[in-house]
Amino acid sequence: MSASVVLCTYNGIRFLPALWDSLLAQTRLPAEIVVRDDASRDGTWDLLASLREAAIARGIGVSLARNPGNLGYAKNFEAALGDASSDILFLCDQDDVWHRAKLAAMLAPFERRPRLGLLHADARLIDADGKDLRCTLFRALEASREEIAGIHRGRAFEVLLRRNLATGATLALRRALLADALPFPGDWVHDEWLAIIAAAIGEVDCLETPLMDYRQHGGNQIGAQRRNLADKWARAAEPRIAYLEWMIRRGNALLQRLQWLGARVPAAHVDNVRGKLAHLELRLGLPAARTRRLWPVLRETLTGRYARYSMGLRAVAYDLLGNG
Repeated sequence: MSASVVLCTYNGIRFLPALWDSLLAQTRLPAEIVVRDDASRDGTWDLLASLREAAIARGIGVSLARNPGNLGYAKNFEAALGDASSDILFLCDQDDVWHRAKLAAMLAPFERRPRLGLLHADARLIDADGKDLRCTLFRALEASREEIAGIHRGRAFEVLLRRNLATGATLALRRALLADALPFPGDWVHDEWLAIIAAAIGEVDCLETPLMDYRQHGGNQIGAQRRNLADKWARAAEPRIAYLEWMIRRGNALLQRLQWLGARVPAAHVDNVRGKLAHLELRLGLPAARTRRLWPVLRETLTGRYARYSMGLRAVAYDLLGNG
């Protein structure tokens, strides 16, 4: 089974050499490294040309492409994935460091499980200088034992419909998934979209062992710093209406794609998406006056839909105390 590393770059000259060295140090080497640069302005493109030779010397094919203008990270990954040719595609960020066994550890489940469409893993968080932040990605995401166990038990769609736990830099997927997942809808990030589409039509699982160092620094597109109470309170103060409208657009895009996929998607998954949309519509329609939200929020809480489709009591507090 062959593997492609799909690497997107943008002004990555500072951290790219360390990432590249870790790719070439894998115990099981990829067949190719597919790179798409998103119109970098810092010398990244010239650096890639020099790094390419070291990979070729190890027997790894290297494909370099450069966008004429900046597409943004999601569309850049969409284009880069289309350039890859192996059976299994590994998403890769320019500023991380792979542990030596990452590729081998993630290929093995695909070889054992024909229906496994996508696999993600935990990671160790490090700072810009490579210092261990003593926190893993799953811990920063506050992934519960129940959520992880649900993914292992084949209930990834339900877990991911509630919230995404599959971080792009840790993902590996079958190339065949692209026929169903592309193009990415505008309101979705590429990693969460790939994960939920894979879960809708097949199996998604995760490895709880950290297999890479996930670097946290000022230039992260998303990042995974663990949020403290002040961060959570600041989120609660954001306008509710815009957030809920955005979530409804995402839900409708997902429903449309699942309907397009037809009988390959279990009816229960489609029903779950419709259930989440109904829950979000109810939340969107709550009164502007906080005092008038109490009873409708309480009724919705008793249905169990806050726990099933949103972040439980955290979402309840958001709706009771949030602006708008």
